[in-house]
Amino acid sequence: MAQIRHVGSGKVRELFEVNEDEILLVATDRVSAYDVVLPQAIPDKGKVLTGLSYYWLDVLDSFCPNHMISVRATDLPDVGVDDPAGRAMLCVRARPLPVEFTVRGYLAGSGLKDYRATGAVCGHRLPEGLREADKLPATLLTPATKATSGHDENITEDQAASIVGPEHYEEARELALKLYEVGASIALERGIIIADTKFEFGLAEDKVILIDEVLTPDSSRFWPAGEHVPGRSQASWDKQYVRDWLDATGWDHSPPPPALPSEVVDATRQRYVEAYERITDRPFSTWLDEVNG
Repeated sequence: MAQIRHVGSGKVRELFEVNEDEILLVATDRVSAYDVVLPQAIPDKGKVLTGLSYYWLDVLDSFCPNHMISVRATDLPDVGVDDPAGRAMLCVRARPLPVEFTVRGYLAGSGLKDYRATGAVCGHRLPEGLREADKLPATLLTPATKATSGHDENITEDQAASIVGPEHYEEARELALKLYEVGASIALERGIIIADTKFEFGLAEDKVILIDEVLTPDSSRFWPAGEHVPGRSQASWDKQYVRDWLDATGWDHSPPPPALPSEVVDATRQRYVEAYERITDRPFSTWLDEVNG
């Protein structure tokens, strides 16, 4: 039997090779902002990310195959991680496509900065006069390079296709747009606008499958639909709250970051848990019951 080994650390995840066909993805409670890992963890954050990913992978399975094998505690190999139940997912081992597929339904974040500077978002020309948090005239696919440390970089679709290969890029592109459409519609029924999100895809037996986290507060912007007012920053159930606090300190986004006070840690956890409960329509405590059942 092959020996399980640690093969990678991302900003918030740990990756273990179980065998030649399976990997274990463990979501930690680490939080990153502006591509810098902060010194304080957010309790239960990794369990929220895994729980929501599990929910979406199950809901979206009919639209796109994915890497999930199991989240049940009895199915997970022992990799020496503390408190693995609820934060670990056993997955098919795939070859990741080397770009992120960011889908934007609203003008925010780096897309807003790009638009203000150039009138376009990653090469997509937009009408004049759009405001922060405006719904876009059409949903955009804006790819980015992936970085385990440092900054991701927005690129054009032509650049992304040259990196991934035109056929696989087009397939992943269409899947990303469809998954966003379906996920955003479900979330809106539950009072959440998914303003944008990042999907990752990989190849398993040369087929494109959905991998990594899916439609979580780390990979998406979640806005309360009932409080949506274009022209300003929006309230959110994601890590924008942390970014806003960091920006208010005057931090220049270079390491080391300032320490988060306990009240910011607690408020961030509350937002993540509320996102889980609103989208899944069940208490967060039932997630651990499910994986341990």
